Amino acid sequence: MAHLRFEALRKLNERGRVPVDLPKPLISQFFAENVFGMEQLRATLAPAIFKKVSSAIKNHEKIDDTTADAVASAAKSWAIAKGASHFTHWFQPMTGGTAEKHDSFFDALSGIEKFKGSELVQQEPDASSFPSGGIRSTFEARGYTAWDPTSPMFLYGKTLCIPTIFVSYTGETLDAKSPLLKALKAVDVSATRVCQLFDKDINHVTASLGPEQEYFVVDKALFMARPDLVMAGKTVFGHAPARGQQMEDHYFGSIPGRVYDFMKEFEIECWKLGIPVRTRHNEVAPSQFEVAPLFEEVNVANDHNQLLMDVMSRVADKHELKVLFHEKPFAGLNGTGKHNNWSLITNTGVNLYAPTSSARDNLLFLTFFVTTIKAVHEHADLLRASIATAANDFRLGANEAPPAIMSVFIGSQMTAVLDELEKKGNVKIEKGDNMYMKLGIDQIPEIILDATDRNRTSPFAFTGNKFEFRAVGGSDNCATAMTALNLIVADQLDKFHEAVTAEIEKGTEKRLAIVNVLRKYIKESKAIRFEGDGYSDEWVKEAAKRGLSNIKNTPRALDAYLSKKSLELFEKHGVLSHKEVEARNEIRLEAYIKRVQIEARVIGDLAMNHIIPTAIVYQNKLIENANGLKGLGVDNKTVVQTIKEISGHIDAIKNGVREMIEERKRVNKMTDTHKRAIAYCEDIKEAYFDKIRDAVDKLELLVDDEDWPLVKYRELLFLR
Repeated sequence: MAHLRFEALRKLNERGRVPVDLPKPLISQFFAENVFGMEQLRATLAPAIFKKVSSAIKNHEKIDDTTADAVASAAKSWAIAKGASHFTHWFQPMTGGTAEKHDSFFDALSGIEKFKGSELVQQEPDASSFPSGGIRSTFEARGYTAWDPTSPMFLYGKTLCIPTIFVSYTGETLDAKSPLLKALKAVDVSATRVCQLFDKDINHVTASLGPEQEYFVVDKALFMARPDLVMAGKTVFGHAPARGQQMEDHYFGSIPGRVYDFMKEFEIECWKLGIPVRTRHNEVAPSQFEVAPLFEEVNVANDHNQLLMDVMSRVADKHELKVLFHEKPFAGLNGTGKHNNWSLITNTGVNLYAPTSSARDNLLFLTFFVTTIKAVHEHADLLRASIATAANDFRLGANEAPPAIMSVFIGSQMTAVLDELEKKGNVKIEKGDNMYMKLGIDQIPEIILDATDRNRTSPFAFTGNKFEFRAVGGSDNCATAMTALNLIVADQLDKFHEAVTAEIEKGTEKRLAIVNVLRKYIKESKAIRFEGDGYSDEWVKEAAKRGLSNIKNTPRALDAYLSKKSLELFEKHGVLSHKEVEARNEIRLEAYIKRVQIEARVIGDLAMNHIIPTAIVYQNKLIENANGLKGLGVDNKTVVQTIKEISGHIDAIKNGVREMIEERKRVNKMTDTHKRAIAYCEDIKEAYFDKIRDAVDKLELLVDDEDWPLVKYRELLFLR
């Protein structure tokens, strides 16, 4: 297989750059040109119809059949004028990605292009092969997709894509979007109710999201020469290169030429699709990068993130590159996260997480600030479960990713504010000289400081006017984490409103009632607040003393979904039924098992069919050399020692793989999915993966570089 490695390196050396230019001088001239959004609806619908559509979207109401027919006709005409021939319901099943079934606009029976309102509103994809967690049997195929008008249609290639939810024939949700929409409605209702304690003009609250997307980029030929990257999305073997990320010179450094061209093109395609990408830069690890968008309503932001990853992958192919979203594609380097920057915005334009100098407005800010911290404290395990995957288990707590312990960072200023509020009931937030940094350089102005520093080791950090949920994995669908976060905040806001109302009914003045509840919440949720190094051993010990969970693997983390508290929470707000929660838990456990199983098979295949044969061939060369030296009367002890080392590693690999295979056979007989997932985690992954890898990686240092079959880390990470 070594010839594949060197052939890949040859191809890489012959690569040229793909020139990329903006289609028009200004981004504003083509932004969202492939989106059938509100402006297009306004331009193509009769005023009365547009008013009904916009009202329905704004108020989350059902669109009637006549209006749907008008929208479908307008969307078809717009799409066909842009060269579209098909339409599809674009949905997010419980596979972690997106799905689509394309239908032609052309109706052969009538001989013309048709698109009815009924086809816009509802379709029937085959649901038999999508994960259902036991809700549906594979022979029960019927499922429905239903139009989500709050997320705009878009043209992708020559296909009109219609964002939809996905449900089974029996009504249970089978996708990521449905529970998210319900959680967003819950937080809207709950937050609005609390806001009206302060301002009766607030009648709507929108959750907003800006997901920062990290990723790795490697050459396509090198990717194809690594079967583990192709099959598992990560490297299962690979000795650390002499130079990794220890020089810290890649972060924010000059973007490599081919990657820069790739970035420019995928940004152009994203802008055409209305995805507001804004920031691009090198991340900490070599060949790691980041793209970040502007904030959008959570549902749209999540759809855009799913679409963004697809656009990136397609554009990368054109540039002979491959994008890796796996949370830990390379051992010993930074993992890949998707930092979910989240906030709540009122219909009056107020960011509920932005402090001001007004005592009245700050009481509103502190209400949401403290209540959110309280929500995380009450449901930390559910929040941990929401970001639990086989891939994220490799990342959490390693190389700047936050640990598995859920905690909240708020910074020194807000810590002082909460301490003051708890002790004295004072809600004033000072913004004095301490908010400026004087540099002592005449030509450089004073730097205005943010309300907090940043803590890269915190899973859930306040960053001045928003919370950043940093623990979400790079390949994850944001919807799962956002469903949990918005739901727990909605529930805590309801409890806050109940507590304040109860105090007022006892005769307490409203402002004092609010302060009293907040002071109580601050005391009760102190354990979740942590300002220090999340990687330290001291924090692990301290967290245990505080009663905080440290659940390091997915099978055990997912138990939080089935706790009585979580089940009641989901049902209380109508987000998921008991049956739906159990089904989703089953789906995620099965996904975990399959991921670990695939990785185990890749390890076995590469080790037995590629690594060991290569090592034996090289060992035979050394044996010939040793015999030749002996025949000449030359000391061959060093060569013999190397032969013995290679033999030891070969034995360790063989024994490890064989034992792992036997263990898999035993585990596969288990009928209980939860027990099987735990066994795959503890008896297979934790027992064998690192053990086999250690022996393989040591062989990499012994075997002649010309013979080694796998593309090496130094080549994957530094050759572009």
